[in-house]
Amino acid sequence: MKTKAVRLYGTKDLRLEEFELPSMKEDEILVKIMTDSVCMSTYKLVQQGENHKRAPKDLKHHPAVVGHEMSGVILKVGEKWKGKYKEGSKFTVQPDMNDHGVTKTAGYYYENYGGDCTYCILPKEVMELDCLIPFEGDSFFEASLAEPTACIKAGYERMYHTSKTDHSHTMGVKKGGSLIIFGACGPMGMECIDYGLHMKDGASLIVAVDLNQERLERASRIMMPQKGDKKLVFADAGKTDNIVEYLMNLTNGKGYDDVFVYAPVEELIEQADQVLAEDGCLNFFAGPIDQNLSAKINFYRVHYSRTHTVGFTGSTQNDLVQALKSIEEGRLGPRVMVTHIGGLESAADTTLRLPEIPGGKKLIYTQTDLPLTAIEDFRKLGEKNELFRKLADACDRHQGCWNGEAEKILLDEYRVSCTE
Repeated sequence: MKTKAVRLYGTKDLRLEEFELPSMKEDEILVKIMTDSVCMSTYKLVQQGENHKRAPKDLKHHPAVVGHEMSGVILKVGEKWKGKYKEGSKFTVQPDMNDHGVTKTAGYYYENYGGDCTYCILPKEVMELDCLIPFEGDSFFEASLAEPTACIKAGYERMYHTSKTDHSHTMGVKKGGSLIIFGACGPMGMECIDYGLHMKDGASLIVAVDLNQERLERASRIMMPQKGDKKLVFADAGKTDNIVEYLMNLTNGKGYDDVFVYAPVEELIEQADQVLAEDGCLNFFAGPIDQNLSAKINFYRVHYSRTHTVGFTGSTQNDLVQALKSIEEGRLGPRVMVTHIGGLESAADTTLRLPEIPGGKKLIYTQTDLPLTAIEDFRKLGEKNELFRKLADACDRHQGCWNGEAEKILLDEYRVSCTE
């Protein structure tokens, strides 16, 4: 079977090519990829090539299919797995795998397996390590976004607080406390807000800080109707002379129990440290490219106020399973992350230019050749194109967000089958 795939041959060397897949073995599974969400981690991989710690050292001769936030349909199950997996089932994957001490990550490591392709073969270790995960939801794109959602869930659970009396550690954000997100209106920040709003025992105050007024307006429009009994505040750092003072006043000078930093910017890290409450936890979630990124931390407060900092990357298999369940049950809506859609031919350029393209998540429908298109442009394009008119109408019915109805319209337009 032939496939089309975007593969990495070296630093900034992405190529869309068609090639023949090898014959599937009895301990492998053939799948049809339907969606892949472009991750900033892939951009960082492409910028570093073989210097990236997860990339093979011979990309020139063994190029890797990029993309790891994927979903699709199982087409053919090898004999070994026939009792466990069903043909025709939707799926996503846990990308990170430790195969007998060797780290193998989808989208970084394999020549015939990754998200930015039409068809691929899942190697045996994906099934052996239970990293092939069925999805019972209605849409493919939500399964693609389960992986970044799982990372956000994991970030919440890596927070911790300490007791002054017995030195015990309590994991997770402080119940009924105050939580702040710096860089809140990017794609991951948006889902961080969404997750915080839907936490049963989470923070009662959530403050979302960003510099971009357009992103703040979009986030407020989408998130405010969902806030329930939580207090949700959007803060425009670009319009405030002293942002730290303003943010502290929102807590009556107490500061924030839980602080997330979603952009690798020295100034943001320092502001985040300054607004920590006693026993406050700062989660530096954003992964920097600069290996020398540093910022000033107040160690007087580390000692006397017990402030602490954690870093985090990735998620566990359990995180992904729980994220999928929450999405299937409608308790989380990762649709808030998506601002653009495109086809496979737009994937390489999108990945190479990712920081330059405004908005949130860029979602690739690998079985289409649609140019990368912003959801906010659908209505204008719809004046001359019936497909975009239909997509605009569907998104308008869902607070301007991408959704399962719009996905079905797109796949029907391209006559994408889930069976071949």
